[in-house]
Amino acid sequence: MLKNKIDFAVVFSVKNANPNGDPLGGNRPRTTSDGLGEVTDVCLKRKIRNRLQEEGNEIFVQSDENVSDGKETLSERFNDYLKEIQADNKNKLTREEVSQAVCKKWFDVRSFGQVFAFKKRGEIDEVSLGIRGPVTIQSAFSVEPILIESIQITKSVSSEKPEKGSKSSDTMGTKHRVSNSVYVTYGSISPQLAEKTKFSNDDAIAIKKALSTLFVGDESSARPSGSMEVLHVIWWNHNNKYGQHSSVKVHKSLVVKDNGDIYIEELEGLKPEIIKG
Repeated sequence: MLKNKIDFAVVFSVKNANPNGDPLGGNRPRTTSDGLGEVTDVCLKRKIRNRLQEEGNEIFVQSDENVSDGKETLSERFNDYLKEIQADNKNKLTREEVSQAVCKKWFDVRSFGQVFAFKKRGEIDEVSLGIRGPVTIQSAFSVEPILIESIQITKSVSSEKPEKGSKSSDTMGTKHRVSNSVYVTYGSISPQLAEKTKFSNDDAIAIKKALSTLFVGDESSARPSGSMEVLHVIWWNHNNKYGQHSSVKVHKSLVVKDNGDIYIEELEGLKPEIIKG
């Protein structure tokens, strides 16, 4: 089991890409009120889940394009598994037994936690179960305010056949991108919560690998291949479950420059591991 607290940071670059569009803002790259670029923690965890799934781990919250078990919804995935494990037990499973079973099966559940709140389905009773995971990650923010470029695009191929005697007009659209910026995010892994979900040292190593390859296989028209790159993963492994220093102090020891270079202040008894992306 994981015995020692872990803090980590990820520094990555964005060049001519939209790292995380805001659907309420015309899919423009997310920004804070002071102009810093933002990639939400939800977006980052989606990328981590995808990387873990590609490495052969079972994932509960699968994206639609990465469904590997044929289950169309989370409730179907959960209820079918619950029915499967209940068939092997003469007595009805307790909440604790269900919690242990789902943490053992799904990597993301024992890592990030999950709220299972599903209605009654067939022989399966209504479920309301919350699990707190040991791995937390913050939203990523750019080191400096970002410059967003917007370009007009046209689609000259008709989606539908035009009416007789008429000509299909081109469809106008807009694409947004961040010209060039460096982002940083921070996170930690709690051994106290790891004890409850049975999150192990091997699981922590898998998370570290996923962070260093975060954008592998994540290409899209908004994020062309090579436009987003992990520059550094900084990994602080404490020597006890409470940590030699607070997460605030550890995270503040990292200084990231706008060109991606980093400086790490020395903390007594805590030497970070620096992994290149």
